[in-house]
Amino acid sequence: MYLERADNLLFDQNVLPDARIVVGNVLFRHDDALMYCDSANFYEKSNSLDAFGHVKMVQGDTLTGYGDKLFYNGNTKLARLRQNVRLLHQNSVLTTDSLNYDRANDIAYYYSGGKIVDELNTLTSRWGQYTPYNKHAAFRDSVHLVNNRFTMDTDTLLYDTETHIAQLVSPTVILYEQETTIFSSNGVYNTHTEESELFDRSLIHHIEGRSMTADTIFYDKLQAYGKLFGNIVLIDSTEQVTQSGNYSEFYEEGSPASKHPEWGSYGFTTDKALLEYWGDSLHLYLHADTLFTEELQVSDTLPADSMYRRTRAYRNVRVFREDLQSVCDSAVFIGYDSVGKMYGKPICWNDNNQVSSDSIYIYTRNSEVDYIHGMGSAICIQQHDLLHYNQMSGKEIIAHVRDGDVYQIDVNGNAETVFFPVDSETHTLSGCNRTQSSFVKVFVENQQVHHVLFTTSTTGTMYPMEQATDAIMHLGAFFWAEDERPRVPADVFIHVERSSRPGKQSVSATVDEEQEKDKNIETTNSVKSGLSIKK
Repeated sequence: MYLERADNLLFDQNVLPDARIVVGNVLFRHDDALMYCDSANFYEKSNSLDAFGHVKMVQGDTLTGYGDKLFYNGNTKLARLRQNVRLLHQNSVLTTDSLNYDRANDIAYYYSGGKIVDELNTLTSRWGQYTPYNKHAAFRDSVHLVNNRFTMDTDTLLYDTETHIAQLVSPTVILYEQETTIFSSNGVYNTHTEESELFDRSLIHHIEGRSMTADTIFYDKLQAYGKLFGNIVLIDSTEQVTQSGNYSEFYEEGSPASKHPEWGSYGFTTDKALLEYWGDSLHLYLHADTLFTEELQVSDTLPADSMYRRTRAYRNVRVFREDLQSVCDSAVFIGYDSVGKMYGKPICWNDNNQVSSDSIYIYTRNSEVDYIHGMGSAICIQQHDLLHYNQMSGKEIIAHVRDGDVYQIDVNGNAETVFFPVDSETHTLSGCNRTQSSFVKVFVENQQVHHVLFTTSTTGTMYPMEQATDAIMHLGAFFWAEDERPRVPADVFIHVERSSRPGKQSVSATVDEEQEKDKNIETTNSVKSGLSIKK
């Protein structure tokens, strides 16, 4: 260690027998480090010094330290700065009351509270360490990071002052403008681009009630876009919906990366995708290969906040609810008009009733099924027992539901029926009744046909049971797909081979359908042309 200059050089054998006392414009040099101060005690034998007043230590052209005191050992290259300490390194400033700087290993650390400030962030902690050569910092104990857009709180944090990337290694909370909160114990967070990779079941929560967790989350806050991998759980407490799967992508409302800026938030989930609606006592479970969820505006004429949810399901769609089960190839569920649209060989079951057609619309009211509308090659089948099925087919079928049970079935256009009347005294089947007409109304009580409304021009035959062959007892469009039906929520994940359907068969109505709609005559508990059904 060399004394480069000083205004005065003193010796006091009584006070400091082994020291040179230097005063005024003092400058020491050790290797490539320069040390300035007002005064110092220089211990030449131990190659060390104690510096006082306006202490400044300069190493190279990038690192400068300030303080009121400096205790430096030239053999160990350990500098101890005390009181009003600042360490400047390029764009980073470290301030504390006590700082140790190990020049041999290029490590600066504090242990009684300190702060590092760069052009983006301010970090404070009880303990901190900074290595100028790679610009890495480590913080422990009450770590607090402040950014213009968010704050971060944790117990331990690793931070790169050049890339502004923080490595999360302990439970961490990141709060964006009191709106979005990230909880993570393991991840990487870029405080400049606000991109993050979060692991170990990290959680993102939005103030409006949406949250997401997964094994791994990639989240770009600036672009309002993200990807989730493994055991995904998305919860919307406002809509009372949970969505799960193994891969998901999402765009938040107003995302600059959105391909549909006119939409609100939207995204998709695949690989064991499941949507659960738990808004009432009858939970709904919807599974498909891929589920799309979108927030759309009801009308351009309504306020911007008039949004509704649309869910689109593709391939192997299976739905379970206590009062309704269904399968199809694709489906759309629309929030604002409470309707579900099903396509691709759709089938719906309610109690002992099965409805199928080319497409099916399910309408709900107050979260309960109101009616089921099947259009095109429609057939409704009601199982009487293991061998006998009441059947109704036509161009369209509307099954009305009350309190979870079908109470009325309307068949319109080329209506064909097969019914098995029950003798009210013997409680046995009295025959097989086949009819043809333009339309039919069937009324159901206690899951059994109660009575039927036909047109006056209905034609048909009542066959005794001993003459009722399979061809008579089954309509041409008959098929029973009970094996496809989800019986419990877990069944929505079972991929069952779809039942084959008979070819389409048309039946000519006896008279013009529109004329007959105004000529219907209800026949209840009586026999007329052998067509009515006894209770």
